[in-house]
Amino acid sequence: MTTRRTLLTTLATLILATPTLAQNYTQPTTPDGQPDISGIWTSFDTTPFEVETPEVLADLKALAYWFPGVDGGEGGPGVGPSGDFSQAEPHAAQNQRRRSMVVDPPTGQVPILDSARSVRDDNLNRLADHWVHNTPWERCITRGVPGNMFPTYNTGHLILQIPGYVIISSEMIHVSRIIPIDNTPRPPGAIRQWNGNSRGHWEGNTLVVETVGYNTKGTVGTNVATRRIRGIPQSEEMKVVERFIRVDEDNMTYQVTVEDPNAFEHAWTVELPMNYSPDYRILEYTCHEGNYGLENTLRGGRAEDKARGQ
Repeated sequence: MTTRRTLLTTLATLILATPTLAQNYTQPTTPDGQPDISGIWTSFDTTPFEVETPEVLADLKALAYWFPGVDGGEGGPGVGPSGDFSQAEPHAAQNQRRRSMVVDPPTGQVPILDSARSVRDDNLNRLADHWVHNTPWERCITRGVPGNMFPTYNTGHLILQIPGYVIISSEMIHVSRIIPIDNTPRPPGAIRQWNGNSRGHWEGNTLVVETVGYNTKGTVGTNVATRRIRGIPQSEEMKVVERFIRVDEDNMTYQVTVEDPNAFEHAWTVELPMNYSPDYRILEYTCHEGNYGLENTLRGGRAEDKARGQ
């Protein structure tokens, strides 16, 4: 019985995580022979990041102010998914709401270590005390990798392909990733970056991007759209593997597996649809470190201190 149950769970996970290619669809290629995934892609999505079980909600209650709808929280800095993008984004498809973006483990929950949760809680409860407690998204630096691919507002991505490279230019915080696919050596191990360093290769028609070389300044999730993983610290041992799988002319599946032994009990995977949106306008995201948002958050914190006589 145990073996049969384990097999069924494994099969369910594979079925959930493996996109079904459209019948009779032949993926085009670029002039240099790459499978063509170029163009503007969007992922407007109201699917919850995790399955919000009582255990997950209990984990959020201590931070209710930052997570709208949890234990009466109204929500502080940060923006999550909207219930309706149809008016704001008329030229982009809306993803069908699913059980959760996390598809593995089958519970739909990220296996966060207690030590990483403690760092998150301490920082989120002190956002108004000092800029060091804020995520790089609030500081207008980056949403991170893979955080920049997780849906929220301004969720357009322009993918360009040239010989030896794939470029993913994302609307959110104007991040452009230049990904070599020609066996370019990685930088020396001592060089650590906010978004790590990425190298890609093709497995059939699937673009596989492996990213390592992270610094310890960033966080895996940034704004409230990522719920419990917002503020979970990344370590130098983090490894991210992304897969871009074009299903047909208008649809692509994005899969990403995150592994960091200093933050998570084991690896976990997110899967979401991306929609070809040639008429979508990617706008300038005029956010930079030192902008008004963070300064005003800290100013508000000092006003609260003064009101409490501190």
